[in-house]
Amino acid sequence: MGIGAPPAQWAMGMAEMMVTDYPASLAFWTGPLGFALAFERPAQKLACLAHPDGAQVMIYQRDGDWETGPMERPFGRGLVVQVYVADADAAAARMRAAGVPFYVEPREKWRDWGDRMGGQREFLVQDPDGYLVMVAERIGERPLGQV
Repeated sequence: MGIGAPPAQWAMGMAEMMVTDYPASLAFWTGPLGFALAFERPAQKLACLAHPDGAQVMIYQRDGDWETGPMERPFGRGLVVQVYVADADAAAARMRAAGVPFYVEPREKWRDWGDRMGGQREFLVQDPDGYLVMVAERIGERPLGQV
């Protein structure tokens, strides 16, 4: 039986990550990353986590199911979980306060979106299993080629 209720609105895409230490991962995601526990199955060590700004992820204790190959740290090689927030500077401050090292320090980054440039304040950290997490705040758009 689960604790809490599933989100009223499920995200249309959601990362579901296998973890080696469920309590440590839960503390990381609900601590400095700012997610809240939306739903938990304690017997399965599974949690659906929701961020106040709208992102959702699931974590669960590795159980041998769905492992498509050897699991070695860092997990999720080639995967970046993006979490958009309203205030990236505040999120970075929580990381610093928690002693979480930055994989990429906070920065402003502008990228080609095809017909325009999109900007964001962003930083990257790794969760306890090495999953790479980009925390970003959208800061605007501008015409292509504008610096």
